[in-house]
Amino acid sequence: MKYDFDQVIDRSGNRAAKYDERIKKFGTNDVIPLWVADMDFRTAQPIIDAMKAKAEEGIWGYTSRPDSYFEAICSWQERRNGWKIDKNLVSWSLGVVPALSAIVKIFSNPGDKVMIQTPVYSEFYDVVEAWDRIVLENQLVEKDGCWTIDFDDFERKAKEAKIFLLCSPHNPLGIVWTRDQLKKMAEICIANHVLLVSDEIHSDLIFHGKKHVPTAMVSQKIAGNIISCISGTKTFNLAGIQASTTVFPNMETKLRFDRFWMNMDIHRNNAFSSVAMEAAFNEGEEWLEQLLEYLDGNFEYVKSFCQENIPQIKVNVPDATYLMWLDCRALNMDNEALRTFMIEKARLGLNEGCTFGRSLTGYMRLNAACPRSVLRQAMKQLKEAIDTNL
Repeated sequence: MKYDFDQVIDRSGNRAAKYDERIKKFGTNDVIPLWVADMDFRTAQPIIDAMKAKAEEGIWGYTSRPDSYFEAICSWQERRNGWKIDKNLVSWSLGVVPALSAIVKIFSNPGDKVMIQTPVYSEFYDVVEAWDRIVLENQLVEKDGCWTIDFDDFERKAKEAKIFLLCSPHNPLGIVWTRDQLKKMAEICIANHVLLVSDEIHSDLIFHGKKHVPTAMVSQKIAGNIISCISGTKTFNLAGIQASTTVFPNMETKLRFDRFWMNMDIHRNNAFSSVAMEAAFNEGEEWLEQLLEYLDGNFEYVKSFCQENIPQIKVNVPDATYLMWLDCRALNMDNEALRTFMIEKARLGLNEGCTFGRSLTGYMRLNAACPRSVLRQAMKQLKEAIDTNL
């Protein structure tokens, strides 16, 4: 089946946070929303068909989770990444962020320190500070648009940390960590008795010949000291159905996690998420391959446009995710001025870079997962705003 990613769909009437929350986020509806990380594309037809069939049943009571649910997830991981997961060591959760939050609460105490690598998406701050833990920032180092790990700082921070939250692939920088990088980070964590938690929600969205390496696959020793958080919701644009999978190193760790959710009586998929996930992993691959090609074209368009028309903005083309990191420092604006400029002059709703790293100034994140015509209009507005401002 050939999918049409150029189709512009009006999402303003379907309870989409990306559109309906523009006033709350930006103070106006008059912005092109290129912020929250979901896509403006219809998902794969087999998923839509499965959801329609479920809707036609007309009865959506308490939902069981058949063996086929986790079998579909494990089969996908083995097929795409060569990762053979022990089905007995996986748990369902509402989403990756809720899983991360629960892990921080369960496996640390108030006042403990949790290491993150900034810039990183703001929920990493939130799930730490919500439980009165302390954020330790291992700041990634930028040189000529390339971001790398400061391993000396990483090792120093690991001596203080209880947990390390790894974003792999990285959001917002689109980095696909190499096996050697993962191995070095994991071994430092093991040596310092730090629990490594790997958020791999973007692991299916990989470009430019890169290959995602599940952190748990790097070595048997590392697999015994890591919790992995995975989901198909970013892959197939299903964030609103709320479902993820958490992979544990042993049964004791899994049972502690499960007990946390059982105590709140949260342990079932909703009636539609179980159906959508199975259909996605069993029948969604054709759609995904076409999506990846289209997204790569979007990246190239934004990069070329900025190089030719807005050289003041340096664009980071990601090797993973559909999120582009914009270096706007040459505009010589502080964060508040840059936010105001993007909203009021360019009429764009982007994410502010300082939410990903609190010491950062002059960056924005752009969600490129939309029809190319929308990106063309967005770039046109941005160019006109900069030309006028100059």
